[in-house]
Amino acid sequence: MLDRDIHLSRALVIDSNPTSRSILVSQLRDFGIGTVAQCGRVADARSQLEAKPFDIVLCENNFAGNDAAGQQLLDDLRRHQLLPLSTVFIMISGEATYNKVAEAAESALDSFLIKPHTASALGDRLLHARRRKRVLKQIFEAVDEGRFDEAAQLCVKRFEERGEFWLFAARIGAELLLSSGRHREAWDLYEAVIKAQALPWARLGVARAQVESNEPNNALSTLESLVEDQPSFVDAYDVMGRIHLDQGNLEEAAAVLLRAASLTPDSVGRLQKLGILSFYLERYDDALRSLERAVSIGITSKMFDPQTLVLLAFLRWRQSDTKGLQRCAENLEHIISRTPDSQRLLRFGAVVRVLELALRLQHHDALQALADLALEVREASFDLEAAGNLLTLLARLADAGYTIEQADEWVDAIGLRHCTARALTELLARAAGPHAPFVERIRTCHHRVLEVSEAAMAFSVAGDPGSAVRTLLDNGRASLNSKLIDTARLVLQRHHDKIEGADDLKATIEDLRLRYFTQSGRLPIGDAPGRKAGGLALRGAVASALGAEPEPPVAAAA
Repeated sequence: MLDRDIHLSRALVIDSNPTSRSILVSQLRDFGIGTVAQCGRVADARSQLEAKPFDIVLCENNFAGNDAAGQQLLDDLRRHQLLPLSTVFIMISGEATYNKVAEAAESALDSFLIKPHTASALGDRLLHARRRKRVLKQIFEAVDEGRFDEAAQLCVKRFEERGEFWLFAARIGAELLLSSGRHREAWDLYEAVIKAQALPWARLGVARAQVESNEPNNALSTLESLVEDQPSFVDAYDVMGRIHLDQGNLEEAAAVLLRAASLTPDSVGRLQKLGILSFYLERYDDALRSLERAVSIGITSKMFDPQTLVLLAFLRWRQSDTKGLQRCAENLEHIISRTPDSQRLLRFGAVVRVLELALRLQHHDALQALADLALEVREASFDLEAAGNLLTLLARLADAGYTIEQADEWVDAIGLRHCTARALTELLARAAGPHAPFVERIRTCHHRVLEVSEAAMAFSVAGDPGSAVRTLLDNGRASLNSKLIDTARLVLQRHHDKIEGADDLKATIEDLRLRYFTQSGRLPIGDAPGRKAGGLALRGAVASALGAEPEPPVAAAA
């Protein structure tokens, strides 16, 4: 018996070699582990780990045709909140290269075991990993129970005192600080770790703190230096890609995402991101390869984003592939059947339905279905993703020769509402790409929004902030543009005492923000909901309670 509670544990062995798998199962049972499950494929392992919790996971890193399948499985599970904080994850490999061991450490792995190994070596690794869970139990419990400030303090204290497992405690503590908006404190802690040991995850943390502190160019410099030293550190590419996306540099983002996806060819999330961005860049062959693979290996996974099927349906329609489009529709219908009240999924289904009707040459029905979909352009939930899909649909039908009477009106409604920044305007222009007149309308909408902002600011500079607020509010209410509404709020806050009827204006602004502006303004390029690129896995409850974006569960470090 490894420890007194080992008989209560559940373990999963993942290995494609039946003999090796059988040996590991026997060893675990000899240690006294109560329940031991096994599987020989990564896809089956993903399904089991998504379905129920395990206390211990032993995973072979090398599978036929893929020498890093186990590592990619771990990364995806951590990134998508599917591996509990309490699970011990041990990677097993026949390769003992520095890069393999370094990758294991950076992915917050519990241990890395080299073949051939003895039962006692495996037992030692399990003992050590389970000891860390016990030593840091107070921190883990504080995180699980929502006492995040206390958890961060415990982590910092252990780091400063160089207590047992101090590096891992520092990693958790810095992530908690970053998630709670205490960017400078997180930055300082990452820097302190670097001084103690120049670890790549700490350097990545500095870059993330720079991003959160609105220093994206400094963050890019930090990341470029990091990937020069650690070219296979894939999380750094995730953060770099996100920065380029937020700045509207889609070409640069695509190059970075391609590098990340090539390093992790079985990562469902990265395949989806690359496929979505390739689609908007009109690199249709690249998009098709990435999206098809994401569907092939991940459609049953919780990591799968159904938006993948929508864009794949556009590609099938472009190829006049009736059967391929039908498969997309059927897969989407199956997903919708599990969550029939999801407005997002129902919109996806409506988009694909229009494509099916158009491909069958049922033009009248296709136009009617399109008009029904466009009725939602002013609904509160009609977010940037929905706008992009409708605009993509309009552009492709118009380019195919459809006469859509209200198309200009719908495009203007999308542009005036969602052109709030250069990056978002660029994405919408790419969505409208196949039809040049729509691209021009989107760019014109952005100019109109900027003109309203400039006119309002002229009022403010001239000493009439009340007119500035009313100009912004009137135009914002008409267009539902969050930038105009939020600028009105900021001007009102600054000049509240100088503006007649300020309280009524404030109430109107807050009502609009509450009803319409709860959606993220970031580019919808395949990120898991709430997922911050490069973040160590923290439980979703952490960020929710802190008022930040939710993050995945904390993983154990090597």
